[in-house]
Amino acid sequence: MFIKIEPGLDLPIYSQLVNQLVDAVARKKLTGGDTLPSVRSLAADLGMNMHTVNKAYHELEKKGIIRIVPKSGAIINDLTQLEISEIQLERISLEIRPLLTEAIVLGMEPADIINLTSAIISDIKGG
Repeated sequence: MFIKIEPGLDLPIYSQLVNQLVDAVARKKLTGGDTLPSVRSLAADLGMNMHTVNKAYHELEKKGIIRIVPKSGAIINDLTQLEISEIQLERISLEIRPLLTEAIVLGMEPADIINLTSAIISDIKGG
């Protein structure tokens, strides 16, 4: 698994880790049942604090991406059978809204936003 952390970004390191792991799941590089490295192992591999990895894993668990099994580690959930819940839809909407608002303030037209979104989805899905 290839994870690249950029310490100079405004985005916290744990958020970068969360985003990259979610991206790996979306791209099917990680699938349901796959086990993530232990907190200690991943922290050592990435040269970061164990608490940072632990925070990222708990964020992924809160989002429903993984489940943390004591003494077994973090396991990717089988997301192919799940439907998005109202709570998840609300959370995603709340996270997307500020970005869309910023795009509009910066002068992007709705069609430009839709085209950008479509391009990102195509990139993620490999099309």
